[in-house]
Amino acid sequence: MTAPIRSVTVLGAGTMGAQIAAHMANAGLKVTLLDLNAAAAREGLKRAIALKPDPFFTQDVSSFISTGGFDQDLGRVAEVDWIIEAVVEDIDAKRRLFERVDPVRRQDTLVTSNTSGIPIASLAQGRSDSFKSHFLGTHFFNPPRYMHLLEVIPTRETLPAALNRIVDLADRRLGKGVVVAKDTPGFIGNRIAMFGVVQTLQALETGEYTIEEIDAITGPALGRPKSATFRTLDIAGLDVLRKVARSLGDRLDEESRDAFRLPAFVEALIERRWLGEKTGQGFYKRDGSDILTLDIPSLTYRPRQPARLAALDAASSIGDLGERVRVLFTGSDKVGAFLRRALGSTLVYAARVAPAIARSIDEVDRAMRWGFFWQLGPFELWDAIGLHNILGASSSGAVPPLVQDLVDTKRDRFREGTLPSAAPELLILKSRKDGAEVIRTTEGASLVDLGDEVLAVDLHSKMNIIGADTVQMLQAGVREATSRGGALVVATRAGDFSAGANLMLVLIEAQEGNWDEIDFMVRSFQAATQALRYAPIPVIVATTGLTLAGGCEIALHADRVQAAAESYIGLVETGVGLIPAGGGTKEMVARATGGAAGVRADPMGFVQAAFETIALAKVSSSAAHARQLGYLRDHDEATMNSDRLLHDAKAVALARARDGYSPPPPARIAVGGEAVSAALKLGVHLAWRAGRISDHDALIGRTLAHVMAGGDLPHATSVSESHLLDLEREAFLKLCGERKTLERIRHTLKTGKPLRN
Repeated sequence: MTAPIRSVTVLGAGTMGAQIAAHMANAGLKVTLLDLNAAAAREGLKRAIALKPDPFFTQDVSSFISTGGFDQDLGRVAEVDWIIEAVVEDIDAKRRLFERVDPVRRQDTLVTSNTSGIPIASLAQGRSDSFKSHFLGTHFFNPPRYMHLLEVIPTRETLPAALNRIVDLADRRLGKGVVVAKDTPGFIGNRIAMFGVVQTLQALETGEYTIEEIDAITGPALGRPKSATFRTLDIAGLDVLRKVARSLGDRLDEESRDAFRLPAFVEALIERRWLGEKTGQGFYKRDGSDILTLDIPSLTYRPRQPARLAALDAASSIGDLGERVRVLFTGSDKVGAFLRRALGSTLVYAARVAPAIARSIDEVDRAMRWGFFWQLGPFELWDAIGLHNILGASSSGAVPPLVQDLVDTKRDRFREGTLPSAAPELLILKSRKDGAEVIRTTEGASLVDLGDEVLAVDLHSKMNIIGADTVQMLQAGVREATSRGGALVVATRAGDFSAGANLMLVLIEAQEGNWDEIDFMVRSFQAATQALRYAPIPVIVATTGLTLAGGCEIALHADRVQAAAESYIGLVETGVGLIPAGGGTKEMVARATGGAAGVRADPMGFVQAAFETIALAKVSSSAAHARQLGYLRDHDEATMNSDRLLHDAKAVALARARDGYSPPPPARIAVGGEAVSAALKLGVHLAWRAGRISDHDALIGRTLAHVMAGGDLPHATSVSESHLLDLEREAFLKLCGERKTLERIRHTLKTGKPLRN
């Protein structure tokens, strides 16, 4: 029962089945995808390949999935370690399939059903004892690659070892945040989330609030996604909303059933096929470039109206989310009244049902944070808002036993700390108290002691924009880690590693013609990245999410990169009319040519690929894709579960230090000179002649070609890193003087999008 899971068969090639198969392949497992027949399975895989966002890390991963049919290939399940059923959400269809699987599976093969609500134990009725003891539910959230939450539901007959095998694989190999749910209606996430949605819809039905007001309250102000309530429902589909609500209502007792009864206006919208995004209209409707909002009493659309809620404006300056929610909840205004009605009743409900649906309150909080993007789970909100504030606002009857226990013992919090309990390796950089572990800090970054002589530069500015304080902290991190004889990790607690350098500062200095200031900024950043490269101690960069421009350049100069699987890495400077000048261009040339003269006899093809990667501002769609683009090397590693990223990065740092780390010798980089420059510039010219790029794109391309060829050199040779760094910096300054570059920078700062002028 402790043998690793290496092979998987997914039964059902529909939307969920094919995407589950895709993510299993992403994790490097051997995958078979079966449907009614082989043609249906192939068609399901084909649909998955065309999906956006892409369920595969790279395009070639789909080739690792073999297909077949229940009619001829069901016997292949005898060869695998895990069988995942993902057919239509119908109890009889699932049971019939399991009846066929039972006699052909191996006795130790795990079997799970992917379902969002069907009772797990009922699916195993009539099956063999071996089947039942290795059977459990696995509720993947859609889309499986990107949604962190996985609810795992054992039955009373599931062996603990079988549960542990699934949990461990899902955590470490699939990268999931796993919660173990009890076999109850809706499990954990849907049970609580749907209750909250119905409470919100009932509040809307009163006519006291507009859709815009509720979305303003239930979005980022509450620590929820920008899509808030009604945009989220439009994306999910009102038909899906009704299906989940009915499923819960049908399986609960009469008293509980009323809590999931949707208001009449929702049924009216479904009858009209106003289901949301899939039908072009729901709570919102796009009318050309305008967004219209549904007026509930008349069921007609009207122009969007900004939500004018003074309490939200006043609370926006409160940085601590828990404090902000408490202030809003206890306010005497419209916002407070809504939260006491909708959020308060949801928190009381969560406390009432938690013992029945989960093993602990921690599992409940994780389910809502991982599956529904709540920054604070229900019990974290109880502690933030205050026990008596919530009970004082509640009109839902008896105090839940969990809460009564607190009252009886004169406690006012569910937890003494600020975080749900978790394994220590999941709490790195998340459990700091009173600054005791912080060596020094600035607004943009801190130097933190991770223990075991490993320090970390923790990036924590907005989008981790790189400014002077970040550059100084990188330098300080190298010095301090060197003095301790340990190692350095560069990381972040945020979802994105870094969106790059401070463009606003570059724009201001360029508009003022302060070229010496820009030159100093670039030199300082180049010095910092070179310090990372040649530090006497190993430097490990832990990338996650957006790792762009200067953020990418930090990663390019690490001894090792420990990348979250969902790392979107790219040198995107051409989008703002510049080229990478923090060593990024230099490093991509070095990687393209092998890092030293003569390693590749004819490097033109590799240089061309690197040139296109920079010129087209290519961003990886995953860590695996970043390796294909050259942003990661073969010895750089990926972590599937981002919660384990810092633990893994620290482990690599310790291993490198134990191995007797020594920095690399100063590099000589092979460059192609005039021949490579001419070839690259010819490609730029042909693209311009074909109308694929603008005049300014062509200028940037020629400038980049000049740098990547090594400057004005008559023939191929090798140059020092400082030679290419000088060329980078000169090109950056030259492009800062171009009007169209400044237009691009202004546009990006204003819209967040690139401008092609």
